[in-house]
Amino acid sequence: MDNALFSRRRAERFAQLLDEANGGRRHHVRSRDDDQLAPLVTLGRRLGTNPPIAEVNPEFRTGLRAMLLATAAREGVGAATAGRPAEKAGSGRGSLLPAVTARRARARGAILVGIAAGAVAVSGISAASENAVPGDALYGMKRGTERAQLALTGSDISRGQLFLDFARTRLAEASSLRGGRTGYSGVLDDMDADTRQGVRLLTGAAAQRSDAAALVAVDAFLTEQRRSLNALLDSGSRTDRVRTTESLTLLESVAKRADAMRAAIACGQHLTVTSDALGPIPAACS
Repeated sequence: MDNALFSRRRAERFAQLLDEANGGRRHHVRSRDDDQLAPLVTLGRRLGTNPPIAEVNPEFRTGLRAMLLATAAREGVGAATAGRPAEKAGSGRGSLLPAVTARRARARGAILVGIAAGAVAVSGISAASENAVPGDALYGMKRGTERAQLALTGSDISRGQLFLDFARTRLAEASSLRGGRTGYSGVLDDMDADTRQGVRLLTGAAAQRSDAAALVAVDAFLTEQRRSLNALLDSGSRTDRVRTTESLTLLESVAKRADAMRAAIACGQHLTVTSDALGPIPAACS
């Protein structure tokens, strides 16, 4: 979305149009932005009249709520006015400030409501895109939802586990692309990239904390992913089988790195001297 669309001036005009559309006082002004904002006003009214029914992922809801609360705190939406010095009676500036502040608060509130309503609507589309594969109309939405999940995830361990979940998803997509459908190799490329990202974050967290607990997720991932990849070797073209073997080779490298990391932590080796795509390279125990 174009950031200029919700500049302060347009946001205030958007709030006015929403008020008018819902039966509020008409402001008898015309803005050059009205034509661009009209579809958004129509969408806002439809969402208010017939809100979309969708099951929102609890983790997504929690992350969205935290983001909205942080935005509200930063922008001053809903901030208490207690403790502010009172304006002098009869002051022209003092009489204007409450109205201006209220108008800006309504504009900011309208933006937040729009974000929340849009997120609920998008969550319904996201649920419908869960089974999409490359080439499907909703596949872009599916990948966009994954990027949003990463943006709402804080710790390296959580992000690493999420990347490994995405690698599992890519493997499920690859399984559905067998039998001559194009895109198999590309999906495995994405799967391997997610695998490297997830392993790098988890081994990095293990090295930083000198704690092998983060490697448990790597071990579980390896067990499941190896089994599923080996099943793909029994079918598909020769090119697909060669590409599958490359992903299995990557998993072997991940297993060796996890074992070396666990051994280095056990003997107290320094773990952060060098690194590669899979994270820190542990030194051999002396």
